[in-house]
Amino acid sequence: MNPFFIIIILAVIEGLTEFLPVSSTGHMILAEFFLGKNTFRQEFMNHFLIIVQLGAILAVVIFFWKKLNPFVKSKKEFQNKFQLWSKIIVGVLPAAVIGLLLDDYIEQHFMNNIYVVIFTLIFYGIILMAIEHHHKKTAMKVRYGNFRKLHYRTALFIGFFQCLAMIPGTSRSGATIIGALLLGVSRPLATEFSFYLAIPTMFGATLLKLLKGGITYTKQEWYYLGIGTLIAFLVAYIVISWFMSYIQKRDFSLFGWYRILLGIIVLVIYLLG
Repeated sequence: MNPFFIIIILAVIEGLTEFLPVSSTGHMILAEFFLGKNTFRQEFMNHFLIIVQLGAILAVVIFFWKKLNPFVKSKKEFQNKFQLWSKIIVGVLPAAVIGLLLDDYIEQHFMNNIYVVIFTLIFYGIILMAIEHHHKKTAMKVRYGNFRKLHYRTALFIGFFQCLAMIPGTSRSGATIIGALLLGVSRPLATEFSFYLAIPTMFGATLLKLLKGGITYTKQEWYYLGIGTLIAFLVAYIVISWFMSYIQKRDFSLFGWYRILLGIIVLVIYLLG
């Protein structure tokens, strides 16, 4: 397949899946494996799968700008924004530390392993469905319904859950949302906080990949990065708007079923192929 079309497909997949609990990186690894294996330098593709997420993160910034904008006039608004951002920073600390320590190891042992992606898709699909079933059965009490009530300690624990997503196929949003639900955070707040944590987390991951790559991409590779980032931004913005409406009335069971089904289908195709 034409490399340009592969890039477009990967970028669309990124935009569609970054904020849904289905794993954007896992989907892109699967797509690259089946559509464009050996089409690109492996080092470039490993970096592309991370850097293209920057477009989706920019979509979060723009969509939630009124809530995130720190440049406000009143003292009360500033205090609220300062509290929000300080909790985001606390939540991202685990990923910043663990990511720096394990980035090379993860890239070497997990990024190109399709069995890892298949396993994590199915495993966390089961976990997601189990948590939703537990929620319905026990009517778990919601302790945190807004950011003012969210404790810094809880934000830190959610950050540790986010670290699970360093393994491809896990889903960063899925891990943080699952963790937040288990800690008593409401579904809308868990989803929104997951979006916010993505901003510093993915900006940091993108910067790390750029520095490690020595910014030595070819002119064509820079072009692919630019096109991919733009497409991911446009698609992600639409998905965020839809998803925030979706969670007001529905749970995440559908995504659990999807993950399990996708993992089984990919495993069968891979073994038969």
